[in-house]
Amino acid sequence: MLEYIGHAKASESVGSVFSIGGIYPGVWDWHIFWTLTAVFSIILAFMNLLPIPGLDGGHALFTLIEMITGRKPSEKFLEYAQIVGMILLFGLMAYALGLDIFRMFK
Repeated sequence: MLEYIGHAKASESVGSVFSIGGIYPGVWDWHIFWTLTAVFSIILAFMNLLPIPGLDGGHALFTLIEMITGRKPSEKFLEYAQIVGMILLFGLMAYALGLDIFRMFK
């Protein structure tokens, strides 16, 4: 029977390298190491497919738009979309790192 765990806040689920390092056990175990590494790799692969400019999913989205409309978005638009996408990604990384640092001193 499945047990109800409850809802996690988004801020509790986001973390950076410190949170990832904390998931690994204190005692070395090759099986756990490679299992967690494989899970992180799969998660990153799916995240890379998100339709955010700067990720592969963003490039696929713009290719799909080009296929539907029959014309390529302007270079200036693609440049600005990349900038916005990178700002979003860097902002998320800074937020995750900030949460980890905050948790260290909490």
